Amino acid sequence: MKIVVVGLGEIGFSVAAALSAEGHDVNAVEENPDRAAKADNELDVRVICGNGVRPRVLYEAGVRDGCDIDFLIACTGRDEANILACWVAKHAGVKRVVARARGLEFTDSPTWGKDLGIDVMISPERSVAREILELLSVSSAVHTAELLGGRAAIYAFHVAGCSPLAGLSLKQARAANPGIALLIVYIKKTSGESIVPDGDTVLGEGDLCYVVSGKEQVWNLEKLFQLRYSRPLKRVFIAGGGKLGFQVADGLETNYRNVDVRLIDHNRERCEKLSTELSRTIVLNSDGADELLLTEEGIDCADGYVATTESDEVNLMYGVMAKSMGAHKCIAVVRHKRYLNMPELIPMIDAVVSPNEALALFMLRCVRYPGGSKALSIIEKIDAEMLETVLPEGHAVENVPLSECNVPKNVLVALVGRGERVFVPDGTTRLRGGDHLILFASAYKMRAAAEFFD
Repeated sequence: MKIVVVGLGEIGFSVAAALSAEGHDVNAVEENPDRAAKADNELDVRVICGNGVRPRVLYEAGVRDGCDIDFLIACTGRDEANILACWVAKHAGVKRVVARARGLEFTDSPTWGKDLGIDVMISPERSVAREILELLSVSSAVHTAELLGGRAAIYAFHVAGCSPLAGLSLKQARAANPGIALLIVYIKKTSGESIVPDGDTVLGEGDLCYVVSGKEQVWNLEKLFQLRYSRPLKRVFIAGGGKLGFQVADGLETNYRNVDVRLIDHNRERCEKLSTELSRTIVLNSDGADELLLTEEGIDCADGYVATTESDEVNLMYGVMAKSMGAHKCIAVVRHKRYLNMPELIPMIDAVVSPNEALALFMLRCVRYPGGSKALSIIEKIDAEMLETVLPEGHAVENVPLSECNVPKNVLVALVGRGERVFVPDGTTRLRGGDHLILFASAYKMRAAAEFFD
């Protein structure tokens, strides 16, 4: 496909690099000469140095009346620039346009972008905030992502040494726990090996298992893997009162009636504004690493500490400090790829989440699966993808046992959503038209999986 990427910051650079590596014809537009030169030297893309909203620059990138450009992805740091670039591109005949929106107001209405002709307008803050809330709620999970509109999710749990799963094969684990939908789709072994398991795969102490489950099963899963349950959230600290910090505080107020939320920000004007927008959150004008303040506010009793400032390094430092002072779980927001493995290097950081990574991966899904399938995030740092699709009425596999459907090899139907019911299918399951399917496959197999069920 012919693709134009406008903006070569952290997100645009990642998107352009991935699309080029997949063999697409990529033109990239970047106003900053240093960024443009870096991309020109390191990527197999054509780089145009200029303002991506100017018609002359877009014309040079191939966006012109009657053009054959398949996608334009606008991911500069300016919302208005992204919107205008998409508007110009759509009117020039680009088939699909995708815009990054930092301001949440641009995605408050699902139709606002559509009315401008923008096919997808995405702001990652809401989805990342939901991930943070789930990580706080399920304290043993180190990764999580919602599926099927929040009715199901994928969770990553370590196998504790005392877990009854340690030493069992997946077949034995399922047989020993018939009442629990135990579907492990990926395992990172302590040896460093990462595998898509089969029934004979044996679980070992310390293995990191990615498990697909309905939300109602997660507590049973946590008990199996960690031999303990998460305690109810009572007190959570948030450092940083930007868009993401606000979203986390608002989500805690909305979904956890009895939780005590303390939001800390160094900007006095922002604190005053936040205190009018949040009803139950205590807003504190200070530094997120103020030891005296944290002690006085009860950090030693905190169930969670979430660092959401604009600085990755500050967030990591804040998390380490809060953990050392007694916070039960510390989550740091990071925006650069180099920090994604920090929980492995700094055990005091329980989890990291990345808005930039989430946004870049979402944009890649939009390009790879432009049809009716719903794009889901890649499971971070592993060569695997999940995709949600709806089985069309009258599809060839309808009412055929799943074991006889000839699903492409190494593609797993991980979950089925049928009406209000969510369940893990087995070989005898007969799919129905309208079923919502969660597919799991390696990155190179997912396109075949999506085409098979379309």
